[in-house]
Amino acid sequence: MPAEALEDRAKETPTHSGGGRPESRCGAPGGDPGPGGTGILGDPALFGVCAFLGTVTMLFVGMTSAYMVRRASADWRPLAPPAILWLNTGALLASSAALEVARRRFRGWDLPAARTWVAVTGLLGALFVAGQYGAWRALAAQGIFLASNPHSSFFYVLTGLHGLHLLGGLAWFAAVASRLRRMTLTPGEDGLRLFAVYWHFLAGLWVYLLLVLFVL
Repeated sequence: MPAEALEDRAKETPTHSGGGRPESRCGAPGGDPGPGGTGILGDPALFGVCAFLGTVTMLFVGMTSAYMVRRASADWRPLAPPAILWLNTGALLASSAALEVARRRFRGWDLPAARTWVAVTGLLGALFVAGQYGAWRALAAQGIFLASNPHSSFFYVLTGLHGLHLLGGLAWFAAVASRLRRMTLTPGEDGLRLFAVYWHFLAGLWVYLLLVLFVL
């Protein structure tokens, strides 16, 4: 799309406070959808993403409930968290922040900056996955495996499930990055919204798992 066409579209696109198309959120089911946005029931794609995330939430709630019950057993041996987990957490939270910068740049018609920040998002996400693999390798080097003790079993299973969902997020990232490169997403609108809902959920879920496994 020529630069002149983008400029013309920018003039035609209505703006809102905060720039561009307002975001919709999973927590806005009807009623007040947020700052001028469409409620979840008025957006089938957002509804689908939120329904899926609701299912994922129930899965992890069920597993952490089992974890809490199992932790009271006499054979429970606490597992020390590998130090790399804290670096991984920083990388994933930074990735989530970078995605928000990308959304703001995209809504503000700054396509080159949006592409850059989306790339940073994916790079930090991949770094998180590599770091998780490093954490599992560190535990294996200490002789701690899936069946070593109940705590290690829950650690491997919960972090593995989270990692699988994050790999799915990286596949989605690749699709988003491709669409940005081919300019099939319209600048000035919140075309990164659905991906952001999923990615931020995974960041929040990881913090929750870290608290459950090693802090609470």
